[in-house]
This record gives sequence, structure tokens and C-alpha cells, in this order.
Amino acid sequence: MPAPALPLAIIGGGPAGLIAAEILATAGEEVIVFERMPTVGRKFLLAGRGGLNLTHSEALEHFLDRYGERRDALENALRNFPPQALRDWVHDLGIDTFTGSSGRVFPTGMKAAPLLRAWLARLRALGVRFAPRHRWLDWLDWQDTGTPSGARTLRFATPEGERCVEVGGLLLAVGGASWSRFGSDGRWTESLQAHGLQLAPFRPANCGFDVGGFDVGSSGIGRPAGPGWSAHFRERFRGSPLKSVSARFVANDGQLHARSGECMISAHGIEGGLIYALSAALRDQIENHGAAVLELDLAPGRELTRLQRELARPRGSRSLSTHLQAQAGIKGVKAGLLREVLAPAVLDDPARLARAIKALPLPLIAPRPLDEAISCAGGLAFDELDAHYMLRRHPGVFAAGEMLDWEAPTGGYLLTACFATGIAAARGLLHWRAGQLRG
Repeated sequence: MPAPALPLAIIGGGPAGLIAAEILATAGEEVIVFERMPTVGRKFLLAGRGGLNLTHSEALEHFLDRYGERRDALENALRNFPPQALRDWVHDLGIDTFTGSSGRVFPTGMKAAPLLRAWLARLRALGVRFAPRHRWLDWLDWQDTGTPSGARTLRFATPEGERCVEVGGLLLAVGGASWSRFGSDGRWTESLQAHGLQLAPFRPANCGFDVGGFDVGSSGIGRPAGPGWSAHFRERFRGSPLKSVSARFVANDGQLHARSGECMISAHGIEGGLIYALSAALRDQIENHGAAVLELDLAPGRELTRLQRELARPRGSRSLSTHLQAQAGIKGVKAGLLREVLAPAVLDDPARLARAIKALPLPLIAPRPLDEAISCAGGLAFDELDAHYMLRRHPGVFAAGEMLDWEAPTGGYLLTACFATGIAAARGLLHWRAGQLRG
């Protein structure tokens, strides 16, 4: 009698790994999910703390464009599991979804925990086994000629010591390198590099930025200052949202990047959804040229000429703060930001002040550290993968999710691609298991 088939291993209990486990187990395979943290889905739960953004409702062609240079690499996976398919999958778990005013799609109730509980119940019913507190160290080479009947030995560090597990196929979904306290620390890169695989360095994405000094260029509008906010401004406005603003910057190649929305003052600079949407271009500009100047329009609903006319009205005995609020609707953190950035001479000149309100320059000198970023760029190069997400030089090993070298803005794009690549890799592993693929 032939020996029973060895189980298939998934390393990583995030969305890519869990959906891969579902695909494999539904096909009748024995599946073990190894996770280095005590429980699976920790980053998934954190992502849903403020409302789990599952995907986006925009047309698929526009959706695909959000992946920039990696659109071609991800397109097949996303077309085979588009945003509507993700919504259908959530509905099949018994959870409704709705589309917000921005086009983003959320589960009813907004939270990740009910969805994860229902999902894990399904996986356990399918027979998926979980091995927590297993930090992957390495794999050993195939023990025979590399046919699908071969076995691979995986090495793990566990609280009880090193453990070796023999498996019949491997799918890596080990995440990126942001939010390490939830399991994504990027340490797995050492193992892949030891096997000769090409990886791009990790870089922060969807991140905040540090501000520099405000003596900006030759404009003369900035006050002389060192980098960072003043102690007074930081203590008073840290965590304050900047609502209804527009942001733009022009890269050195002449390309204009512009968005509208909300952001937030941080201890070191600026962050939030509006900034995350521009973060890849800002990061690249800083890497290549040392700094990027972001211009904020604090009154996007007012034309410059109207603003100049309103601010030129006599102040009388009123303070500047009162005048700004009465004539331009500028108050709170916006007024504080003008005082923080602008020289006194500009604040006293209605025409120059109006121009600054419409294009307030913030010099950004560094992205925040990788561990603070929502996501990251970099990881395993797509050139190492075939069309089925199998490593070209290591048959029977597949990869998916954030560990691959791609990035996308927030808005549901990150999660959708994790699901789509996890499904594509799992289907590839099934084909390989059936002898339909060769390395």
C-alpha cells in the first residue's frame, strides 16, 4: 500500500495563510497552519480596531491601478478573486457588508473579531490544525528527486525547543515587516536569503512622516526653526485631526501628487489617511532627494482671491485667531499650524497669509520607522515566482501575501491582495500536489 500523503504546511496565520488553508482543506487536503504568535489573525484584528476595511467598491480597472508598478504581477490573482468575490465570501460566513460614502467596504458592525471567529470555526470544521508559538527557522531540501511524492522537513523554534516537521508541500505567508509586536517582524528573510532567493529591502508604506525646519527655501514665509514641532505646538495639538484639507506635492520628476481628506498631527510630524495615500511617492522623494515639501490647502472650499479679500478686512481690536475664524473659518489646529510654520511678517500680511493658507509648505525629512507603518514595500521578488506563486528554484514551495514585494494604499487594497494571492498560491499548491506542475 502507498504511504499516506503528508500534510501540507502553511506558515503564517494572517489572511493570506488562513484563506490558503481554507482552499486546501476544502479540496480534502490535510493542512497545518504554523504561527509564531500565540494566536492567529492578530494583525487582522488590529486592522479592524477602527473599522475593518475589507475592500473597495470602485470599478475593477481603477482598483487594479492602485497597485502601481505591481499591477501586472497581481492582476491575474485579483481578477480571479476580485473585490466582489471577497464580499461574497464574507456574506457566506453569515456577515453582511456595506459600502461607506468613500466607496470603502466594511462588515456590518465594523469589527474584525466576529468575522475571524466565524472563519476559524469554518477552518476547524474543515479539519485545519493550528500550531501556535512555532517560529519558522528553515526548510531542508527535498529527500528524493523533487517529485510531488517527496517530503520536506521544516525546522521551528518553539517554547519547548527546536521541532522538525515533515510535510508534503509548503506555502509561506509569513507577512511583511511592520507591526512586529503582532507577528510581522521580517526575520524570515534570513532563511530565504540563505536559499539564494532575491529579496527587496523592506521600506515603510502607508506611514507618517517627520517634519523638518520651517525656513522653507527662498520663499521667506517660514520661521527659522530646527526640525520637528515646537514643544508648545506638540503638547497642544498632538493627536489633533486636520479635517477638510487638501495636500499636494511635486516630485523632482515634475509629477504632481494630490489628494483631499483628513490627516492628523503626530508627535513627530504628520500622519493619517490623507498622508498614507501619498506616502509611497513622498517616501521615494525623500529617499532620492533628502526631503519632500508637502503643501496643505487648509481652506479647500475658498478661492484664493476670496480669501485674500476676507482677510484684508480691518481687524480692529480683534486678535489674529478671532480674525482667522471669523473671516476664513480657520481655527483650532489649523490656526495653530499657521502660527507654528509661518513667520510673524507673513501672519500680519493678508495677501501672503491667504497664499499660505492655500499652500502651506511642510518640509518632510523622513518616513516614520518601519515598525510604525501600516504596511511595507519590499520582500520576496516576483521574479522568484512562477505564474502559480511557486518558487521557481524550489518546487513545492509557494508564497503569498505581504511577504511579496508589492504595496498598495489603504482602502481595502491591502487585504484584498492578501486574500487573492493566498488563493492563487493555494490553487497552485493543489496543482503541484496532483502532479500537474513541475519546477
